[in-house]
Amino acid sequence: MDISLIIVAFASLVTPLLLAKLKISTLPTAVAEIIVGIVLGKSLLNLVSETSLLSQLSTIGVIYLLFLSGLEIDFSLFTKNKNPQNTFEKRKAELESKKSSPVQIAILSYVSVVIISSLLAYFLKITGLYSNFWLSSILFSTIALGVVIAALKEKELLSNEFGQVLLLIAVLGEVIPMLELTTYASIFDGRAQSLWLISLLFLAAAVLFRRFRAFFDFFKKINKSTTQLDIRLAFFVIFCLVVIAQGVGAENILGAFVAGIVIKLLEPEEDTRAKLDSIGYGFLIPIFFIMTGAELNIPSLFSNSETLILIPVFLVGFILAKSGIFFVLKKNFNVRNDIAGTVLSSTTITLVLAVLEVAKELKAINTQQSGAFLLAAILSCIISPLIFNKLYSAKVEKQEKKQLNVIGLNLLTISVVKQLSPNWYDITFYTDDKESFRTYNSEVNAQLLPSLDSKLLTEKQIFDTDILLLGYSNYHINYDLALFAKEYGTPRVITRFENRDIMNDMGNNLKKMGIEYFNSLDATIGILRSLIETPSTLNFLNSSDSHIYEVIVHNRNFVQKRIKDLTFIDNITISRIFRNHHSIAPHGDTQLELNDHIIFTGDPESVQKIRTQIEKMNA
Repeated sequence: MDISLIIVAFASLVTPLLLAKLKISTLPTAVAEIIVGIVLGKSLLNLVSETSLLSQLSTIGVIYLLFLSGLEIDFSLFTKNKNPQNTFEKRKAELESKKSSPVQIAILSYVSVVIISSLLAYFLKITGLYSNFWLSSILFSTIALGVVIAALKEKELLSNEFGQVLLLIAVLGEVIPMLELTTYASIFDGRAQSLWLISLLFLAAAVLFRRFRAFFDFFKKINKSTTQLDIRLAFFVIFCLVVIAQGVGAENILGAFVAGIVIKLLEPEEDTRAKLDSIGYGFLIPIFFIMTGAELNIPSLFSNSETLILIPVFLVGFILAKSGIFFVLKKNFNVRNDIAGTVLSSTTITLVLAVLEVAKELKAINTQQSGAFLLAAILSCIISPLIFNKLYSAKVEKQEKKQLNVIGLNLLTISVVKQLSPNWYDITFYTDDKESFRTYNSEVNAQLLPSLDSKLLTEKQIFDTDILLLGYSNYHINYDLALFAKEYGTPRVITRFENRDIMNDMGNNLKKMGIEYFNSLDATIGILRSLIETPSTLNFLNSSDSHIYEVIVHNRNFVQKRIKDLTFIDNITISRIFRNHHSIAPHGDTQLELNDHIIFTGDPESVQKIRTQIEKMNA
C-alpha cells in the first residue's frame, strides 16, 4: 500500500484530535485539514504525493460531500405555507406570512451575489487583470457548501432559521454555478446543441425517487444488521446519477448533489443519516480536503509576479461578491450575525476546483491564473470560517418559553402553576368569576372575562397557546371548552374532570381527541398509595431541591449516546424513557434516540442548562 495513503489516513485521524487537545474551536475541521494538506504536500514537507488511489479517493470524497450537501436541505421550508388545517394554524400562518421565509431571503441574497459577481468580472476585464468575463463571474458566485455545512454543523445551526438561510444560500452558490459551468463548457466546447440532455439527469432522479418511494417503509420490517440495505441504496443512487451526469455532459458533482436530494426525499431513518455521515466525514471527505491542500504548490505560485498580484485581487473579489448578502440578512437577523453569515458565505473551494479543472481542459485559463484563483479560494476557506466563529453570537437563539393559558382561577390552579419555572413558561390566568379575580389577581398575571363564551375566547386569542389548562371544578365548562380548543388546533389541552360517575364516557371522548385530563381525587389516591408503598415519596414531593422533569431529545449530538457518557449524568437521575409511545427502563448503556422523552429528577439550577442542551435543534 502507498505510504502517502497511510500518511493521509493518519493526518485525518490526528487533525480533529489536535484541535480538541489545543482547544481550537474557531477553526472548522475541514479548513484545518486543508492546512494540514498544505504542510504535508508540495508546499512544505512533500511527504504526500498524488497517487492514482489517492486521486480516486479524493474524487469520491468531493462527490460524497456534494451528496451529503443535498441530503442536508430541509424541504419543509418549501412547504411551510401549505393550507392550514385549523384556526390555530391559520393564525400562525398569518403571523409567518408577514415575515420573509428562509427561501425568499436566500434567493434574494443569491441574486445580489450574481449581480455583484458580474460587475466584478466586468471590472477585471476592463482593467486587464483577467479577461474571461464568464469564467470569473462563475468563480466569484461560487460558495463552498461543504465548508459552510461543516461550520454550521459545529455551531449546531442547521435546524434553525438563520442556519437554514445560510445553507440555502450556499446550496444556490453550488447549484447555480454548476449549471452555469455545464452551460459554459458546452458552449465553449461546441456542444451547445446537447444542453437539453441535462434534463435527463433530473428525469432519472424522478424515476429513482418514484421507484424507491416506499423503500424505507419496507426497510423497517426486515433484518438489516448484515445487509445494510439503506447504505447500498444510497450508493446505488449516487453511482447512477453521477454516471448519468457525466454521460449527458454535466459535472459529476451535480449528479451527486441530485442523488442527495433523492435520498432526502425518500425520508430515511435517523440511523441511516448517521451511518451516511460516518462514511463521509469519517473517511472520504477528509481525504478530499487534505489532498486539496497537498496538491497546492505555494512556493511556485509566489515566484510569479502576476500570481502575487492576482491572489489578493481574487480574494477580495470572492469576499465583495457576497457583500450584498449582508443587506438582505440585516432585515431579519442580528447585525453581528449578519456580518458573520455574510463572511461565511464568501468561502469557496469545492466548485472552484471543478471550474478550474474544466477551464484548464478548455485552455481558458493559464497556470498562474488558476493557481491564484485556487490559493485565494483556500485563503477564503481559512479566513472566513475563523471570522464567522469569532463573530457569531448564539445569544439571539434563546430557549423560547412555552405559553401556558389557564382558564380557571382557584387555589388548585394557582398552587400548581406557582411551582412551574418562570424561565420555562409564560403563564396567564383567565376567569369570569369576579370574586376569584379579586382574591388572586394580585398573586398572578390574571385577566377578568365577562363570560367564557368560545367566540369571546377566540377573539382574545386565548386558544392561541402552546398549552391550555382548564381548571374549573365545573366539568361541563371544562369539557365543552376542551373540545372546542382541540378543534381550534391548540397543541396541548389539559382539563380538570372531577365527576367520576360519567368520566368513562366523556373521558373516552377526550382521549380520542387527544385531550389530557385529570381527577383530583384519583391523583390524591395515587399519592397516598405511593406514600404507603414508598414512604420516602412524601419527602421527595415536598423537597425544593429536586423535581421531576421531562425533556425531548432534539439535539442530534445526543443521538446514539449512552446515558453513562452524558457529561451531566451525575446531576440527574433518569427514571424512564418514552420512545415511540413505549416505556423503556434505562441503564448506563442505554443509547438515546432522536425524539426520546426523558423523565428525570434533578435540581432546578442545573436542569435549565441540561434542557437547553438536549432540546436544542441542530443538524
